Amino acid sequence: MFTFLKAQTASLAASAVDFLVTIIMVELCGLWYVAGTIVGTVSGGGMHFTLGRTWVFNAADKTVPAQAIKYFMVWNGSLLLNASGVYVITHYGGINYVYSKVVMSLLVGFFYNYIIQKRYVFK
Repeated sequence: MFTFLKAQTASLAASAVDFLVTIIMVELCGLWYVAGTIVGTVSGGGMHFTLGRTWVFNAADKTVPAQAIKYFMVWNGSLLLNASGVYVITHYGGINYVYSKVVMSLLVGFFYNYIIQKRYVFK
């Protein structure tokens, strides 16, 4: 249970970076919300990998390249799920992209990222 709580804390911190970058990209830089979502997800992903490796799963003793390759594969799925989900919810649901991003971040975080990272990336 403690690992799950640490994972959620790391996800929250990475999500804060993700959301901040996304909103800056869309609102200040004028990017399309899906492009902003991708840039934000990339930013949060780098932070999340570092926290997951060193703090959440205590896997810093393992080789970085092997973990990075596994994380990148999982992260690509996360990116695809987040970006496509934000598009579908925003475009077809008529909901603001920030709310769509919250919904997708929670769904992907609980039902995809945590499970795969624990059992595959940082095991």
